[in-house]
Amino acid sequence: MASVTVVGTGYVGLVTGVCLARSGHTVTCVDIDPRKVEMLRSGTSPIYEPGIEELLADGMAAGRLRFETPEGGWRGLIGDVTFVAVGTPMAANGSADLTAVRAVVEALAREADRPFVLVMKSTVPPGTGQALKQRFLSQAAAPIAYVSNPEFLREGHAVHDWFHTDRIVLGSDDTAALQTMRELYADIDAPIVTTDVTSAETIKYASNAFLSTKISFINEMANLCDCIGADIDAVAEGLGLDSRIGSQFLKAGIGYGGSCFPKDTRALDFISTMNGYQFTLLKSVIEVNNRQRLLPVVHLTRAMPDMHERAIAVLGLSFKPDTDDVRESPALDIIPLLLEEGADVRAYDPVAARVALPAGSRRVESVWEALRGASAAVVATDWREFVELDWRRVREQMADPAIVFDGRNCLDRTAVEDAGLVYMAVGRPGAHREG
Repeated sequence: MASVTVVGTGYVGLVTGVCLARSGHTVTCVDIDPRKVEMLRSGTSPIYEPGIEELLADGMAAGRLRFETPEGGWRGLIGDVTFVAVGTPMAANGSADLTAVRAVVEALAREADRPFVLVMKSTVPPGTGQALKQRFLSQAAAPIAYVSNPEFLREGHAVHDWFHTDRIVLGSDDTAALQTMRELYADIDAPIVTTDVTSAETIKYASNAFLSTKISFINEMANLCDCIGADIDAVAEGLGLDSRIGSQFLKAGIGYGGSCFPKDTRALDFISTMNGYQFTLLKSVIEVNNRQRLLPVVHLTRAMPDMHERAIAVLGLSFKPDTDDVRESPALDIIPLLLEEGADVRAYDPVAARVALPAGSRRVESVWEALRGASAAVVATDWREFVELDWRRVREQMADPAIVFDGRNCLDRTAVEDAGLVYMAVGRPGAHREG
């Protein structure tokens, strides 16, 4: 078994580390944040991800998983295979900010005292790998082989996705490094796509852009359904049964969020523009998604022209269920818009606690506290807790006109309406018809 180092203990890095330890590898996870390292050493995950704390405990108990900071330098921390899994946040111009990636690769190249395989897990723009090799790795004292190995993990299902992935993508021109990676992933039954570094980087961006396109397409169809009286649920079912299309990512709602889709679509648009190409379709995907998250406010203001001092419950702050990640969450765009209308906004999420809400809104500790006296509720995240609410009890708690805006089309409309609530949704016939 190869010794493995994972640099970065965010969603991707921590999942990579604990899962490789489960596969029997000896793994050192490195992070510059000493508080996070101490938390991990105590067996507590800094992120909410189903199954991750169990793997964390198992790996440490077996002696295959440890956590370190690079305060004393990188020598002694570099493994036979060293993954880079640090953040590449979106810069103000839409590009990917590679500051952390460059800093880590430069440090590894500077302090390398033996050959190793450097594996890029961070999502980086096409061409980044070649640039890193030329700028840093070519100057290293010891040979460093470079492999692009993009991740395809869904937050909330990341541990499952690691062991049951659709494919493993490996981009490199080093035959020995590719063989090392095949051996590292020997226990995972999935097709392995081997290609050049730039193509591997492009596969990641293309995958996220295509899935984002499916989401924006079905949302556009839902908006059309609202105009013509068709049912988007039936339309999506009919589309999804076509094997050429598939049913995944055809759920209409208030749009995508998270750490990947918004960032990667904008980065790919930026890359296209910088290379002299106008990616018109992708620009439309981004525009549709930005517009979609306005829908709850548009429809609530039509139903309640004067929202001043009305209580509005926003249910869900994470961008999707089973995660505490609030990055690019639609709820965080909806709340300020409701505040501008004069609403008294109470927000509740079962898990996402570490989020700063705009002044004038407040986070409450239960769904019932959010709903008590509220004139409307916006379901922004399809947590099971919201899907399975006792709607008659909800009606007892809410004030007139008692509107429920189903921003994820996840609720049983009949149950909501039978309880005496006004139901609104995205592309479901009659759901927006006031009066």
